[in-house]
Amino acid sequence: VLLTRADLADRHGYLNARATLEALIDQGIIPIVNENDTIATEEIRIGDNDNLSAQVANLIEADLLILLTDQDGLYTSDPRSNKNAKLITEVGPEPFSKELWQSAGGSESGLGIGGMTTKLQAADLARHGGTEVIIARGSVENILMRLTNGEISGTKLLPVVNKLEGRKRRILSGSHTKCEVVIDAGAAQALSRGGSLLPAGVTQLKGSFERGDAVKVVTADKKSVAVGLTNYGTADLQKICGKQSTEIESLLGFTFGDEVIHRDHMVFL
Repeated sequence: VLLTRADLADRHGYLNARATLEALIDQGIIPIVNENDTIATEEIRIGDNDNLSAQVANLIEADLLILLTDQDGLYTSDPRSNKNAKLITEVGPEPFSKELWQSAGGSESGLGIGGMTTKLQAADLARHGGTEVIIARGSVENILMRLTNGEISGTKLLPVVNKLEGRKRRILSGSHTKCEVVIDAGAAQALSRGGSLLPAGVTQLKGSFERGDAVKVVTADKKSVAVGLTNYGTADLQKICGKQSTEIESLLGFTFGDEVIHRDHMVFL
């Protein structure tokens, strides 16, 4: 999967990239992501795979991001020039200290352009999205399995917010939207049990919105139920209101999923 900064900055590109990666993972396929160097200009270039990985981690709301380097992790100073340097096993959720930034040195492996400073920048980006980060030595045999099994520590960097809180913050940033999706009693009951919002339960739309926008979910008696990120814009949703999810593709010629709003992208009020 080839991405550029423009893909992630554009709302439709962002949603399409996320949907593609999630679909691959759901099928048991491990996607390999890289920057699209053939079309990336300086203005839209991400620049290094460390920051790309952090942006992808935020894109799919990953639980864990592992950054591999030529050292066992972050040290108090460069271990190649200071034999007394100590491995930092864990960094808390607080802002990175000046000393931590100063301790990050460049890579001498000659492979790629990602030094420790770049990895620290990427880690900070990912942990602000709710993803835990581990920096470890990539040359260790079976490093990924050994890290996930707890056999090797590396440097663990704890997220600033948990994943759920990060998602809620992003969704609730649109809580003042004037766009509404009106639902029937059956849909309201399904949502109260933790279900997703399906097109069959939608009775009316208020305002104009696009796919990926935050919309308010309300009942016929104007009770606010939730705020969520819609899979369908106004024009498409009008065609499938009250219809079964199995009819979406035949009515639209495509589908972005069975749900108008997936429960994972909804915050209840």
